[in-house]
Order: sequence, then structure tokens, then C-alpha cells
Amino acid sequence: MRKKIVAGNWKMNTVVPQGETLAKEIVGLSGEVPSDVTLIVAPPFTHLSRVAEALKGSRVALSAQNCADKESGAYTGEVSAKMLASVPVEYVILGHSERREYYGETNAKLVEKIKLALAENLSVIYCVGEKLEEREKGEHFNVIASQVKEVLFNLTAEQMSKVVIAYEPVWAIGTGKTATSAQAQEVHEFIRKTVAEKFGKDAADQTSILYGGSCKPGNARELFACKDIDGGLIGGASLVAGDFIAIAKSF
Repeated sequence: MRKKIVAGNWKMNTVVPQGETLAKEIVGLSGEVPSDVTLIVAPPFTHLSRVAEALKGSRVALSAQNCADKESGAYTGEVSAKMLASVPVEYVILGHSERREYYGETNAKLVEKIKLALAENLSVIYCVGEKLEEREKGEHFNVIASQVKEVLFNLTAEQMSKVVIAYEPVWAIGTGKTATSAQAQEVHEFIRKTVAEKFGKDAADQTSILYGGSCKPGNARELFACKDIDGGLIGGASLVAGDFIAIAKSF
């Protein structure tokens, strides 16, 4: 059985007291979610220690939104995987389209980040996805294949077992547009087949692949019913505890 996961990416939203309150609200409602669903929240770096305290003893796991591509040293403003592990954090989101687009993150840099995170025993939520113009040109499968092969194919099978993949059609993030369930399923199936090329069918069948493009309480049930969609990487809706929990109850 693949792990069902609903992860909330808070992005650059909330200040620390708000984040602490939101985390406590999510914990308070988490009993409504089926026990086989893994709940994860990813607040900004500034919030991690306080949110970790708020989550202590609960079923909700803590993730960071990014980490550095260096182990330590004179890299002002960066946060290493080792620092995150010391919070402690269990997961880290890497390769998000906003990091790729606004901060120039390349596949080569993401290989380094993922290996450093895995070396600290963090699980990785690795994001892939195409822009609108790439989909309109019919290039989306090529784009996604390169994001999978140029990054994840550098890992061992053991390392890959600690990776969750999130498909985020860039054209559907924060736009209110959502890929249809058929479009999302088609890409998720393609990602799974691509993973199988390197790691084999059994490993691919064990890899959780999340949908990450404007997933809301109103469309989550239809998306999660698709055979290759194992949950969601939730943006805006994760900032409202009731909406986040409603999505997690949609399996």
C-alpha cells in the first residue's frame, strides 16, 4: 500500500503566532482524518521550532519548504539540512516551481539538495511540473521526464524510498485553475512509469505521488479517487485548518 499524504505548504504566509495557532487548530481537527492518511505541515523557517512544539505528541508531521545545497559554511541566509533535522523536521519540500522560477534552482542543484536532505534522514517531497506554454506546445511529458531523470535517477533505490513526488502543473498554482482529474491522472501515471524505468515497477508502485495545483475541498475527492494520485501538496487551502482537514478527509 502506498502512503496517502496531504501536505500543507504555507509558503511565505503567516507570522509566528498565527502559524502556531494554525498548527494547533490542525492538530485539534486531525482526529477527523482517517488514520491511514499522513498529515504534514510546512511553515516558513522562522516558525519551525514553535510549530514543532505545537505538533508534539500529535499525528501531524513537520516539513520545511526548502534547504541549502551546501552542508555548512559561509553561506549567509541559507539553512542546511542538518539544521532542519535538529529542529526536528521530518520532511523537506524541494524543487517547487516557485524556487525553480524565481530563484533559478536547476536540476543539478536539486540533486545536491536532495542528497544532503536524505543524508540527514529527512524525507523529501520533490516537485515536478510544466508551465502553461510547455503544456500548450505538448512538451509537458518531456519537461517532467527531464525533471525526474536528471534528478531522481541519481539516487540509489534506498534513497528513492524516502522520496515523495509532487506533480504541480505550474499553470494551476494560485490561479484558481485546476488540472482535470483525467489530466492529473495521466501525468501521475507517466511519472510512475518513468520512475519504474530506473527503479523497477515495485519501487514505482510504492512511491507516493501527490497532486499540487489548486487542490481544494471541492475537487479533492475526485482527484484522490484516481488510481495514481496518492494525495495532495496543498497551497492556499492549507492556511485554513478546516479546509486542510476537509481535503484530508476526501480519500
